[in-house]
Amino acid sequence: MKQGIWNQVLTYLYIRKRDPNDPRNINVRMMHGMNRISIFLFLFAIIVMLVRLFKHA
Repeated sequence: MKQGIWNQVLTYLYIRKRDPNDPRNINVRMMHGMNRISIFLFLFAIIVMLVRLFKHA
């Protein structure tokens, strides 16, 4: 079943349970781990940018 991007983001952030029928080999696990790290870093960078913007203003 094809998932939307928002469903996948919610799965990466542990907000939604993953589909038990999805394949779980080492390559998929590594890919999802890297995607999870990149989402967390992106959100952290957005928060830092907003703090700097409002602190400067």
